[in-house]
Amino acid sequence: MSIVELRQYTLHPGARETLIELFEREFVTGQQAAGITVGGRFRDLDDPNRFVWLRAFPDMVHRRRALEAFYTGPVWCRHRDAANATMVDSDDVLLLRGPGFEPEPGGREVAATICRPSDAAAFDAYAARHLGPGHALHRTEHAENDYPRLPVRSGQDVRVWFGPAEPPPWPIRRLRLEPVPT
Repeated sequence: MSIVELRQYTLHPGARETLIELFEREFVTGQQAAGITVGGRFRDLDDPNRFVWLRAFPDMVHRRRALEAFYTGPVWCRHRDAANATMVDSDDVLLLRGPGFEPEPGGREVAATICRPSDAAAFDAYAARHLGPGHALHRTEHAENDYPRLPVRSGQDVRVWFGPAEPPPWPIRRLRLEPVPT
């Protein structure tokens, strides 16, 4: 299990493809060089102004070091203004613990579910019946965000998984995502 960020960016109208092109050209390898595992990258099929992506770290110590290296490094410094110009909001971030997620090559649509269970034991029973290893189940990481330059949502307990499943009896938000070809 890794520390995983599920990042959901709201972009200026028409800016998503600009960000994706920049992201794929510069930020994937730039983050990898800093020790960050970049996971799935997606277009939100229900909102043309949203970009959703995941990145992972072995633990919180590595997360802080890798983020410091990337955000003070040459790739981000050279391209941050162009990236930030595409964004309205980049603070919709969940800090999770889980296996990360990378869609199957050539996949067309991925369902992601964000669930707020009211009872952890009841959720575990639901997951045992309805979710398998392919769902890449993630749970909130309750560690303090030790890189406050990048905010994360705190004070909530969520579960996130990928792929279709029987709807749980708790509040959910479903995302329909189109993988960005890599």
